[in-house]
Amino acid sequence: MIDTKDYKYEVSAAGRVNLIGEHVDYCGGKVLPCALSLKCKVYARPNGTDFINLKWSNMSDEISLDIRDLNAYREYKHAKYQAGCAYLWQEAGHEVKGCDLLIDCKVPFGSGLSSSAAIEVATLAAYALIAGETPDPVEIALIAQRAEQEYAGVNCGIMDQYASACGRAGMAMLLDCKTLKCEYIPVYTGEYSFVIINSNKPHDLVESKYNERRAETEAALTLLQRRFPIECLADMQPFVLRTYKTMLLPSIYRRAQHVVEECARVELATEAMRMGDMKRLGGLLTESHKSLEELYEVTGRELDSLAHAAWDHPACAGARMTGAGFGGCTINLVKSAAVEEFKRKVCARYKRETGYTATCYDVDISDGLRYREI
Repeated sequence: MIDTKDYKYEVSAAGRVNLIGEHVDYCGGKVLPCALSLKCKVYARPNGTDFINLKWSNMSDEISLDIRDLNAYREYKHAKYQAGCAYLWQEAGHEVKGCDLLIDCKVPFGSGLSSSAAIEVATLAAYALIAGETPDPVEIALIAQRAEQEYAGVNCGIMDQYASACGRAGMAMLLDCKTLKCEYIPVYTGEYSFVIINSNKPHDLVESKYNERRAETEAALTLLQRRFPIECLADMQPFVLRTYKTMLLPSIYRRAQHVVEECARVELATEAMRMGDMKRLGGLLTESHKSLEELYEVTGRELDSLAHAAWDHPACAGARMTGAGFGGCTINLVKSAAVEEFKRKVCARYKRETGYTATCYDVDISDGLRYREI
């Protein structure tokens, strides 16, 4: 138990799992994430100083951030998200007041379940409450994205922060990342359940090829805009892209092909969920992973091992990596009656093939940002 009795506010933000629509949010596409019951909680109280004092429930580190010099903490591994949020919150015209923050994050780091977004969203809401403001989830999501991009150095899209802030229990979010229009879709899986498995292969999005992939999609867009009046890569139709394949280098074409085909899969997956067609949904999850493996090349040995083992299990309708890739988790659609056997067999095979021990999560689809006065 952590001692929170002297704090004024409890703020929580959710980790997220993306059902389908990977690496399309920064290309203006639609995505289908859910907020999870895995939470980052931030306990906050004003301290009447010019410093933000940070401490963690699971680490001994304690760091103080000078509000008058918030640009100075970009290299601080365990403070850059909180510092970046404060810096961008100030830049957006909000007041940042001195406070003490206790961070208790249960979203596993490096899992592809958006621990950084959960930290950012909860921290920004805490800053708002300390300054006497009512947190606006959409504004917080947008500023959290800027903090990740401009301060932490990950050129991410809006999906993670939006899902963390705006998720609803029992609902998937059909989010148009170009317009921020969001439609909530009830998640009814019938005789199936979603199973999340963490590869426990560490990844670092700044040091990985995440930013490289985004640059490649931007290069494809620039070339295609010479022929087509499109705002973003998601505006392309797959059959049109195939017609102009020779305009792009082979590697750039593969990245663009994944994006436009993945956008089409999101629409089909949404239709399958509305109809309760879990076999069709599972097939689309599998198609998504194969595209991420072969065209976008962001899966890696560990995620492929988990996905391939899942596909070989008779109770599995489909499986794919979720998140940015290069490590992290898979999401698997499995007959509920066989979930425990599925976990055992898939994790045992994964251990034999990679040497890593996987972790399975029992989670619910939950609300996003929540806060209360203690």
